Amino acid sequence: MDIVNQLVAGGQFRVLKVPLGFIKALEWIFAIFAFSTCGSYSGMFKMSVECKNRTESDLSIWVEFEYPFRLHQVYFDAPTCKGGPPERLFLVGDYSSSAEFFVTIGVFAFLYSMAALSVYVFALEKYRENNKGPLIDFGVTCVFTFMWLVSSAAWAKGLSDVKASTDPEKVVDMISACDEEGNLCREVHDPVMSGLNTSVCFGFMNLVLWGGNLWFVFKETGIIAPFMRAPPPQEKQPAPDSYGQQAGYEQDPYASAQGDYKPEYNQQQQGYNQEGGEYGHTPTSFANQM
Repeated sequence: MDIVNQLVAGGQFRVLKVPLGFIKALEWIFAIFAFSTCGSYSGMFKMSVECKNRTESDLSIWVEFEYPFRLHQVYFDAPTCKGGPPERLFLVGDYSSSAEFFVTIGVFAFLYSMAALSVYVFALEKYRENNKGPLIDFGVTCVFTFMWLVSSAAWAKGLSDVKASTDPEKVVDMISACDEEGNLCREVHDPVMSGLNTSVCFGFMNLVLWGGNLWFVFKETGIIAPFMRAPPPQEKQPAPDSYGQQAGYEQDPYASAQGDYKPEYNQQQQGYNQEGGEYGHTPTSFANQM
């Protein structure tokens, strides 16, 4: 108990509250539901054959099948309605490959999720050291995302074939006594496939979980960090101390140049005045001459 308490005290269970750890916990739970609902399935259906001679009839023919759905090995005995021994018939199809592949992916996903959760809780700092842990985690998550896609699609197709091969209406047609007039063959009980339908749903839900977790694991790798840096803050220019100083900055740069031209205008004006004075003295001199 002391060792368990020390582990619990040293664990960083806060990681389970962030998407990285929370989604990994969901992957662990949904993987259990996926492989358990498929791997633990067993079903049966019932048929009846009523012959002309009622003593030869068999009103309770049970056919049982289970995971891994090697239906070609499943058989049942049906009356011939001819007074002879019953005939032995086998179901058609072998769908073990898709079912076993789906269960295998579920088991490995369960084991990896449990290992990853342990690392998140008890060795998070080593996990993030040199980005080796996130890179490995990201690669494995990509592989499991693809495997869930393939296995779920394959098992969905396999399940549809299992339903077709275990349909009592089609199995009844295999009995030779049902082809003769006067004999009545019918289905009594259909197999319950709700558990297998649930397994397919959990398979595609695992696909969504593992695919969605790719982003959060990718963020831990640090590859995207340089692209997410905020731009450096811009320096603000100091405000002027008073309105007078601001007005000083807004003076017309041509004001000084205009001031330089003023003396030139004065000199030209004086020149005109001097010329005018000379013209003013001309009549006087002309009068004197007269």
